[in-house]
Amino acid sequence: MKCLLSCLLFLSFFTIADTKVVYNANGYTPTYSGQLQQFSTLVIKDGKVVKVGDDKLKSSFPDAESFDAEQQTLLPGLIDAHGHVIGLGNNLTQLDLRGTTSIAQIQQQLALFAKNKNGWIIGRGWNQELWTDKQFPTAADLDKVVKDIPVVLSRIDGHAIWVNSKAIELAKLTAATQAPTGGEIIRDQTGKLSGIFIDKAERLITAHIPAPSDQDVSNALTQAGQHLVSLGITSTHDAGIDKQTWQIYKQRAEQGTLPLRIVAMLSATDPALESMLRAGRYKDLNDFMSIRSVKIYADGALGSRGAALLNDYADRKNHQGLMLETQQKLEQLFTLSFSHGFSANTHAIGDKANHIVLDAYQNVFKKTGGILLRNRIEHAQIVTPADIPRFKTLKIIPPMQPVHATSDMHMAEQRLADTQLQGAYAWQTFLKQGSVVAAGSDYPVELANPFDGLYSAITRQDHNQLPAEGWRVSEALSREDALRAFTLGAAYAAHQEFKLGSLEQGKWADFILIDKDYFKVPVEDIFTITVNQTWIGGELRYQKAQEQPSES
Repeated sequence: MKCLLSCLLFLSFFTIADTKVVYNANGYTPTYSGQLQQFSTLVIKDGKVVKVGDDKLKSSFPDAESFDAEQQTLLPGLIDAHGHVIGLGNNLTQLDLRGTTSIAQIQQQLALFAKNKNGWIIGRGWNQELWTDKQFPTAADLDKVVKDIPVVLSRIDGHAIWVNSKAIELAKLTAATQAPTGGEIIRDQTGKLSGIFIDKAERLITAHIPAPSDQDVSNALTQAGQHLVSLGITSTHDAGIDKQTWQIYKQRAEQGTLPLRIVAMLSATDPALESMLRAGRYKDLNDFMSIRSVKIYADGALGSRGAALLNDYADRKNHQGLMLETQQKLEQLFTLSFSHGFSANTHAIGDKANHIVLDAYQNVFKKTGGILLRNRIEHAQIVTPADIPRFKTLKIIPPMQPVHATSDMHMAEQRLADTQLQGAYAWQTFLKQGSVVAAGSDYPVELANPFDGLYSAITRQDHNQLPAEGWRVSEALSREDALRAFTLGAAYAAHQEFKLGSLEQGKWADFILIDKDYFKVPVEDIFTITVNQTWIGGELRYQKAQEQPSES
């Protein structure tokens, strides 16, 4: 009897001690029923939401551990529905060329970065559309700075690389080398390799880069995770992982050392795809790791003119981009994925790619089923208006990246005729027809900050509030719909809408405290919002450093 009493007292203490109350908050959460709920108090037990309500709720839990939110705005943790975790982690230690405005500026940065380097130099972020002449650069431009060790610099979208002559030499490529199907080698006027390799032609070079160690990948995961959590991202969808990353993700999940929640897609280009599929879907007990989909590439990107179009590029006659896979191959990959219970998430930028991918899904659904697996077309960027309703009919989710519209708008107007832009970045059109829009950033192609994405979704303007009325502003989202796309919409796209995406009873208590009221701050200030705290599963995972007072 004495033992029973003491055990009950212990259990009672454990129950009380494991309950937390966050009070005095300016809280908002979307709800599964479609409403926006405001609250001031959040009750958490065992990492999950017990209830939200007003200040009176706190008195019902007098023995709980309590946290004063000091009237800070509290939102559900934000979910990025399309990013590249290891790519981001690598980017944080590699040569970062984002925002560079000339070849000369890149040469300066490369010269500094190359000091004391004796292995391959890897970088990312150049964008010729930001340069005066907007022309692709050459190997000779890099040779002027680094000629004795190989240099490989990825375009900002990851669909083209710029390399120096040493990299071409080590890859044993010559003027006679032909691009593989689904790739393009840019040549100079004499037919020699210029140093630019697009889409599948990238592998001619990148196959020679030394493979990272398991520790390198694990370190990249940690660095990327810490960065994302500091931005208020509590869960991210990782759009394409290889076998090495797949193994490390599962190891870290089993060890309980993942820095945030990850929904990972197996890369269809990995030679070990079938063995990973045979291993089955994976989920850990605390919903930190979920693997149940395959990432497939249909075409390239708009910036490198690799997006597959039904008609010519407006700024390059007789060129319609690149299909990376045939429709037959896409159907084979879909069938393979569905046969193992995995959904198929297919990258498609151009209107031709989107049309072919929709046809492929439709054919496979008729033959083998799979329509209920919440398959996705990643980006769904340039879609013929007649094809948009097919997303709803075929139950295809369009994960879209609001920052792409504001980053691409000037370039897209050059690449595409007005008729090609009618179904471009069409978030509102998708939403109105009843499609679930899942928002993300496509980091490290874009910056990972979700408040940049929320701002772009609402305004369709750059950070200078241009164009004044917004670019094709009829496709903009309301503040509530934008937040839903970065929370419940993204959770739905991962089969997690009953676990994540809102602060409702029984869901994981993933939330953030921010420095401004997202719903009341002037719209032009939304992208300046910063995160003060990030909580995952009721545990504080990030605390913004306090600024030290300056000495007088």
